[in-house]
Amino acid sequence: MNHLVHSARLVDDGHEIADAWLLVRDGRVAERGTGDGWRAHVTAADEITDAAAAAGPRAVLAPGFVDIHGHGGGGAAYDDGAEAIRTARALHRAHGTTRAVVSLVTASLDDLARRVAMIADLTETDPGVLGSHLEGPFLDPGHHGAHDPDLLAAPAPDAVGRLLEAGRGTVRQVTIAPELPGALSAIERITTAGAAAAVGHTDADADVTRRAFDAGATILTHAFNAMPGLHHRAPGPVGAATGDPRVTVEVIADGVHLHPDILRIVFAAAPGRVALVTDAMAAAGSADGEYLLGALRVQVENTVARLADGTIAGSTLTQDAALRTAVAAGVPLPEAVRALTATPARAIGRPDLGSLQPGAPADAVLLDEALRVSRVWTGRA
Repeated sequence: MNHLVHSARLVDDGHEIADAWLLVRDGRVAERGTGDGWRAHVTAADEITDAAAAAGPRAVLAPGFVDIHGHGGGGAAYDDGAEAIRTARALHRAHGTTRAVVSLVTASLDDLARRVAMIADLTETDPGVLGSHLEGPFLDPGHHGAHDPDLLAAPAPDAVGRLLEAGRGTVRQVTIAPELPGALSAIERITTAGAAAAVGHTDADADVTRRAFDAGATILTHAFNAMPGLHHRAPGPVGAATGDPRVTVEVIADGVHLHPDILRIVFAAAPGRVALVTDAMAAAGSADGEYLLGALRVQVENTVARLADGTIAGSTLTQDAALRTAVAAGVPLPEAVRALTATPARAIGRPDLGSLQPGAPADAVLLDEALRVSRVWTGRA
């Protein structure tokens, strides 16, 4: 199907273009321009969307969002199988997330290997699933967060190799505490396999974190959370990551994990390298109540998810809400959109996504002036 969208503010690649139009042919962006140029393509379009009429005169057209760190939504947890993944993905797609990495919480090696293999199968039939993210088990017990501390393990070569092999090339990210025995060698193995290694759930200082980046790690998992903070005499993982142009900094912009001033500071400190992720658990888009995150019970109250001891346990965030939070904190709209699109796509080795340049998959989100989703389209990968 050929689709034409016109009369929108196109926000893409860190820029905003007024009165823009976009022509989609066979699931890919064919042409784009401004003004009345769209009229020349009317006869070639099977569907025409007047963005101003559909979402208001200040309608925003952006690339589809890419979430590289989320655990579920719509009442379903990604750890619970293919049908649960489909349920959660449907919820997040309705909020603009056209492609996502499926994040898994810590479990036994047998369970993780089985889940990674299942996700590998799913990528063959569902282009919206980009692969898996192992947020555990290679985490610091002192910063386990919402991961079962009894199931944490050091990144032994056999364990790392087994999980990567189970993924058959679809493991996109592995979070690891770099101070653990064997962690630097594991980072090298992870990146050699084509996955991104991420520093997170760690007690590492800035120097250890820098060694992890030199070994090949390129992501900081949910900055500030489950790690030492940023201190003026001890910059910690955040200080190391914001100062390293090789590193993408994950941020959870839900108004709970980070103060808005910190959110704004991170964007200023790492321009073009912030990825707005959800870290969403099953309660995203669902009611308050009790849920499971892996093996741990989570109580959600006023949309905030916590363990019994008060530890924040993921979020109930969607990426459109993250966009609104970032903009309200003072982040320019083009930068906030880039943090939902091109930056996370690049971080997991998919630079073909997160853009509406000609030739790109036509993943697109139409938002109204309040940055609420009006329409979502998914193109051909």
